[in-house]
Amino acid sequence: MIRTLFKFTVMSLAVTAFSAAMPSLAHAEIRTSSIFSDSMVLQRDKPIRVWGWTDAGSEATVTLAENSVTGTANEDGRFEVSLPAMPAGGPHELSISSGDQTKTFTDVLIGEVWICSGQSNMAWPVNSANDADLEKMTAKYPNIRLISVPQVGTQEPQDDFNGQWQACTPETVPNFSAVGYFFGRQLHQTLDVPIGLIDNAWGGSAAEAWVRRDVLEQDGKYDELLQRWDERAKTYDHEAAMADYRERLAKWQTDKKGNRPAAPRNDLVGQHRPANLYNGVLKPTIGYTVRGVIWYQGESNAGRAYQYRDLFPLMIQSWREEWGQGDFSFYWVQLADFMNEVDEPADSDWAELREAQTMTLALPNTGQAVIVDLGEAADIHPRNKQDVALRLSRLALAKDYAVDVQSQSPTYQSMEVDGDRIRVTFDDAGGDLDTFDVKQPVGFTIAGDDQKFVPAEAQIVDEHTIEVWSKQVKQPVAVRYAWADNPIANVQNTAGLPMTPFRTDQWKGVTEGVVK
Repeated sequence: MIRTLFKFTVMSLAVTAFSAAMPSLAHAEIRTSSIFSDSMVLQRDKPIRVWGWTDAGSEATVTLAENSVTGTANEDGRFEVSLPAMPAGGPHELSISSGDQTKTFTDVLIGEVWICSGQSNMAWPVNSANDADLEKMTAKYPNIRLISVPQVGTQEPQDDFNGQWQACTPETVPNFSAVGYFFGRQLHQTLDVPIGLIDNAWGGSAAEAWVRRDVLEQDGKYDELLQRWDERAKTYDHEAAMADYRERLAKWQTDKKGNRPAAPRNDLVGQHRPANLYNGVLKPTIGYTVRGVIWYQGESNAGRAYQYRDLFPLMIQSWREEWGQGDFSFYWVQLADFMNEVDEPADSDWAELREAQTMTLALPNTGQAVIVDLGEAADIHPRNKQDVALRLSRLALAKDYAVDVQSQSPTYQSMEVDGDRIRVTFDDAGGDLDTFDVKQPVGFTIAGDDQKFVPAEAQIVDEHTIEVWSKQVKQPVAVRYAWADNPIANVQNTAGLPMTPFRTDQWKGVTEGVVK
């Protein structure tokens, strides 16, 4: 019996040694970001990037239709390959093989892929948009695919998230971005190709939360902002705050006096801290081949509108640089009209934020949907997401797909003083300048050297020119249009796209110098 036990032990050791000598390739485990799943849409007519993780040094072969490409995992186990561009179509299977393991995704379509990002007005769901009941019951588009990235705020870069591509149905659409869905639906109906929509918006998010920390540091304009957050990270104790809250809650439950205490929010893992959303929401999707981004954000940065002049383009450029896909299309929604209408001209941080958004059009392959006619004075979340999406879709259809539709709002180009009047010229008018509601242009103010603006009269001179004047200003030097939180303004082009708010002066604004 001792001899038998000895033989068994020797054989076991031999098997163990043999197994240890075998390369790990045979048991390579394949992992990918959840941006790759069954029912996904891959971007047509562009090289298709696929990445994942397996054993370091192992080969991984990715196959889609008749195309197959092999890459080698680096020391961290990450591999990345680029499949040849393919036309719209499907369904296909995409498989990843490494060693004796194979991971397969089914029902894969090739079409157009867009990221839907920003804060609450992009996150606003179909369930809460105008005519939600009708929109949901007609959302039967099996070739529109949806995926949402959960809200994770962190300083640690993430490589995955909990999500899954799904076909658009009355059951899957209610909680998806309304602007994103209506945008994608218009593209699908116009182009007749599959559409993939990635919703990663987070309500209340600040633009700096979407930017990598080192990018903000290297720029040098955000030191005070970063320092404030660093100090908060050193001093804030969320466990202590929760303990205090539980104590106050227990007392309230006994006494029932006053309002119920509110639980503390841990801003360190929220949507305002610089880099939090870049790391937790955006990073796991970076590199997925896309056509472009639609963006609806700015409300949270309105108090720092001058800073946004640099921050917003920095964000766009940093995304493009890291994506490694060139200057992909980036279209945003300008802030809607909001808060009380005012009778007299006044400073406005929302007007300054709109100006910062317009200035960002200097970047290539960008576009802006002007919606100062679609807001609600008492609600920062206008329910009319359909028209917002249509204006974004006009930009994409015209710029990305060469569809003959008007997409640009009239935009200020230049001014000329003519006696006691100022003539303002606009480009991208898209046909004749026009007005809605009343014939007379409304929304202009004018000022002299004293920088005191007064309401002005105006008339359309030709398809590109408006003349502005006031009997109160004999020597005018500057004109503003729709310069208010909630402007009363009515100029548009003949396609119904409202004129872009503007000012001809560069006088100091209320948010100049505000950096944190």
